[in-house]
Parts: sequence; C-alpha cells; structure tokens
Amino acid sequence: MKKRTIFNALMFLLILFLGYVLFAQIREPIAFQREKNRREKAVIDKLIEIRKAQELYRGVTGHFAKSFDELKKGLEEGQFTVIQVYGDPDDPDNLQAVTYDTTYLPAIDSVQKLGLKLDGLGKVPFGNGAEFEIYADTVNYQQTLVDVVEVGAPYKVFMGEWADKRFKKYDEQYDPNKYIKFGSRTKPILSGSWE
Repeated sequence: MKKRTIFNALMFLLILFLGYVLFAQIREPIAFQREKNRREKAVIDKLIEIRKAQELYRGVTGHFAKSFDELKKGLEEGQFTVIQVYGDPDDPDNLQAVTYDTTYLPAIDSVQKLGLKLDGLGKVPFGNGAEFEIYADTVNYQQTLVDVVEVGAPYKVFMGEWADKRFKKYDEQYDPNKYIKFGSRTKPILSGSWE
C-alpha cells in the first residue's frame, strides 16, 4: 500500500513537471512574438514620423538632414516658399501680364499640424536612449545627382532581452543584426523595409 502511494505521488510530481516543461515551451515563443510585434510597431511608427519630418525638411531646404539636430533646427526655424502664378506663362497668345506672388510659411506650422514631436525624434523606442542611424547625401543615380536618405536601427538595439539569435527558432526571418529602416544610400527611395 505504501509503495502504491509513493508511486502515485511520484507520478503526480512527474506529470506536474512535464506539464510545466510543456507550458514553458509554448509560453516562450508566444511571448517572443508578442514582444517582437509590439516593439517593431513602435519603431515603425517612429520611422514613419522621421520620414515625414525629412520630407518636410527637404521641402524647406531642398535636401535631407544629415543629423537629428539639423532636422529639428531646420523645421523649427525654416520656411516653405509658396509661389502663386497669376496668368498662364506657357500660353504664347497670353495678352495678360504674368505675375508671381511669393509667400513664406513657417515650417513649424506644418510640423504641428502633422502632430510631429521634434524633441526625441531620433530616439529608438525601447532603445535605452539609443538614436537611429541617419545617413543623408547626394549620389549619382541614372546619370542624375539626387538626394538620398536612410534612417534605421538593427533589431538588437530595441529588442532588449529578446535580441538573441536563439529566438530565430520561433521566427525564421528574425535576425537581431538585421536593420529596420526606410530609404536607401544608393537610390532616391523613401520606402520602408516593413512595406
């Protein structure tokens, strides 16, 4: 009788242990995927804001900002030039005089209308103060000099405890050294790696 009770108690403990092992194996991939999605979304949202800010900056200066300080200063102090044309300058039979009216609009108004926050714009969410890498320059593309910009960060910067290659077993595409970014250093594109 005692042997049977001891055997049943050991079986019960074994079942509990195996249940815990099974639960732990199921819990980790779910937790990883949930956390990856949450952090990735926050980083993508921030990159979309930066892309909007860079497009505004290019509208003000004609090129992309090479640093977040330059981007912030340009949008706080810069102005858009709006030229209105009265008459048709392309009409050869135009008897009316063509006139131009130039207006300057503060860029900060557009920044505020879009809801962009310039303070901390370059900070990577979940990055413990790390900034996105930013690159802006001009390159020859199809025999034309064009402005290019690339902004991004590797997954390891914002994934925290999940920034380990061992989590690749839960997501074949996952690589902590892979960048999430928009733009390109060699082509005039602004699309994001998530699009």
